[in-house]
Amino acid sequence: MRTVSIRWETVHRHGEAWISHHRLRYRMFVERQRWSVPHYQGIEYDEFDTPAATYILVVDDHDQALGTARLIPTTRPYMVRSLWPDLVEGSLPHSDAIWEASRFGCDRTLSAGRRREVIGQLIQGCQEFGLENGISSYLGVMPSWIFKNVIAAHGCPVRPLGAKLRLEGYDIGAAYIGVSATILESVRRHTGIPSALHASPSPPEPVSPVLSPRLAEDALLETAEELAYSQDLEGLAGVR
Repeated sequence: MRTVSIRWETVHRHGEAWISHHRLRYRMFVERQRWSVPHYQGIEYDEFDTPAATYILVVDDHDQALGTARLIPTTRPYMVRSLWPDLVEGSLPHSDAIWEASRFGCDRTLSAGRRREVIGQLIQGCQEFGLENGISSYLGVMPSWIFKNVIAAHGCPVRPLGAKLRLEGYDIGAAYIGVSATILESVRRHTGIPSALHASPSPPEPVSPVLSPRLAEDALLETAEELAYSQDLEGLAGVR
């Protein structure tokens, strides 16, 4: 079991980790909690799953997701601003130092002890990622009991930001979760893990864009008139 951070451009380095986390989210939020969220063929997603998101995932030895958290900088569209701004009293954050944390959870089919390990690694992974990327706090949006019984219980200070929203049978709230070296040490004492985040595998060597000599010769043989009426180019021309 290991913890990884994944972005769209690094998805290919982690096997099925990224797509399996969307399947895990489907099991957690659609099947189990009956949330009315977008899904398709056993995959849960929403409009905030964009290249701006970073996913902290705990995966097994086969790159199957056991736990998930999604992090989005508040300088980009994020859930609280777009859907539930009333959860925050006062101004909404817009800062590279504050990221939204959402879609937090783990596989409920795991044993209680295993779930505790997964949750601990998720929280520690988010702290380590935050310190590496100049984040001072997360804007968490999740059921209120998770803030108290999970996040704060691991040594992370939680500051509620406003009213709660009754959604799908849960009281959903927003709160700031602090990020600092001191907090990370507190989390490490709780988990007993020196370091949670694993380094991303090295990317493969880039494929040279240069045409082979044979392909280059063939390309030169095509006249401008032939290219103008290429079916492939007609298809590209219709893309907006």
